[in-house]
Amino acid sequence: MSLIVMKFGGSSVGTPERMERVAKRIIDRQSEGHDIIVVVSAMGDTTDDLIDQSKKLNPNPPAREMDMLLTVGEQISIALLSMTIHGLGGKAMSFTGWQAGIQTDQVHGKAKISDIDPQKLRQALADGNVAVVAGFQGSDENGQITTLGRGGSDTTAVALAAAIKADLCEIYTDVDGIYTTDPRIVKNARKLNEISYDEMLELAHLGAAVLHPRAVEYAKHYNVKLVVRSSFTQNEGTIVKEEANMEQGVVVSGIAFEKNVARISIMGVEDEPGVLAHVFGALADRSVNVDIIVQSGVEGGKADFSFTVSGDDREKAIATIESIRETVPYRETTSEDGLVKVSIVGAGMVSNHGVAATMFETISNLDVSIKMVSTSEIKVSCVIASEKLNEVVIALHTVYGLDASEQAFVGGPSERR
Repeated sequence: MSLIVMKFGGSSVGTPERMERVAKRIIDRQSEGHDIIVVVSAMGDTTDDLIDQSKKLNPNPPAREMDMLLTVGEQISIALLSMTIHGLGGKAMSFTGWQAGIQTDQVHGKAKISDIDPQKLRQALADGNVAVVAGFQGSDENGQITTLGRGGSDTTAVALAAAIKADLCEIYTDVDGIYTTDPRIVKNARKLNEISYDEMLELAHLGAAVLHPRAVEYAKHYNVKLVVRSSFTQNEGTIVKEEANMEQGVVVSGIAFEKNVARISIMGVEDEPGVLAHVFGALADRSVNVDIIVQSGVEGGKADFSFTVSGDDREKAIATIESIRETVPYRETTSEDGLVKVSIVGAGMVSNHGVAATMFETISNLDVSIKMVSTSEIKVSCVIASEKLNEVVIALHTVYGLDASEQAFVGGPSERR
């Protein structure tokens, strides 16, 4: 007998009909002889609706009360799913995050899991139940309800799988695996049979919305066997594992993109130690996440540098920079929004040359300017204007041989890109 954690997203349980389909799938899985823990998200758009209601009453609600409100969505899901399983002749017991033993830090809205005590879940399984756990939530050391941030149900599932030493963690969603890029943009995108933790982590951080980055981090750290598959079909999904078997000649595994990116530039800053630490320390204190950072040349003891943030944080970032001008003098700041970040990811990049050059040439051929570049051993990211995003993604997908009918891009051997 094996122990399996099954996670179902909001679209999978968004209607009574879908809820019943999920319940039947769970019962079938249990009937195969497995112990089953299920993690569920709030139904459909429940979380968004709750947020909208709260903002009508208070545009800036206390973070503690938002956590109290938003955890309701998952509690509705676990109760209804447990009832459905019972109605179909199965046995199930629902658990909120704190009842399931999920302990977090005290950061409301973006809490991180600090410990899990799965004792109650083990007892429920021993009694023949399917244990149905609310995703996205836990409690801190003072017993306060916390949430893990959007996408946190993925993290809940993988963290539970690690804590209870599950044999497998299955993430069920509305797509049947990890694709080479968003199939809504590239119609002949290919589903990957498997992908490495590192590649998946890069894709998740770079905008691929299939898995939450923290879930992948947990899976990699605890070596959790992870499968992404569809809740609407019986198709085999994509396995996320330590070392994926690369297809012959494949250098780039996938293409991700992130919309709503803003670039902020600070010109004429003193070129002296501690300046960047002060600037980005102030941004961190205001919870502004900075992505790409590029410093231009130094002239006359003055330096220019640019960085990107989410478009939602643009005004906050500019206000923060202006607030430290007396401490960190500068000539001027400029900003630009309406940008996107397009990234190619692949473990094969580290041993092949010409990969980045091919990306730059492909983008240039579409008469698109590259505003910023960031690289690692397994990814290259370019910040561009948003107008030709789809054209760029389609062209890159083709040039790297990711189209379903194409041959793979073959680079040359090299120690570095």
